Amino acid sequence: MEITVCRAADVALLDRYMGSPGATSFHARRFARQEAGECTYLVAWLDGRPVGHTEMRWIGCAAPEVALECPEIGGLAVWPTELRSRGIGTALIQAAEVLAGQRGLAAVGIGVGRDNLRAAALYARLGYRPVAHYLDRYSYEEHDGTTRECVDACTFLTKELQVER
Repeated sequence: MEITVCRAADVALLDRYMGSPGATSFHARRFARQEAGECTYLVAWLDGRPVGHTEMRWIGCAAPEVALECPEIGGLAVWPTELRSRGIGTALIQAAEVLAGQRGLAAVGIGVGRDNLRAAALYARLGYRPVAHYLDRYSYEEHDGTTRECVDACTFLTKELQVER
């Protein structure tokens, strides 16, 4: 497995192998945020195809309930599901942590749906601790043009990083 920073040419492969809901590719939106300097979009590759991704959001969590100034690891996914529990998610999180450490940052955060016990257990094993409950609000456009508004009950967790001196 290899983890790389997303390139423009990777977006079509991500859409093909790891689709996104709605009419507009969230991979393209994440890549655009990367181009704007708001995030670094990481992709995990196995045998030449994307099998996971995460976004290191340098601008932090947008939810007003999370009043912390730290970058947020977001949009973590491993696909297809039979590849989960094989270290891909862990490797993506660790790669994001390395990026934060290279910037001299002391902590990173990650959000998890309160009903996602499997992910919460992974984050706890990796040293993340809960700090705030919040509502993750997002929207996307369906193929028929209607906008779907979503609200997920989440917990924000943080981890202190070892800052190299």
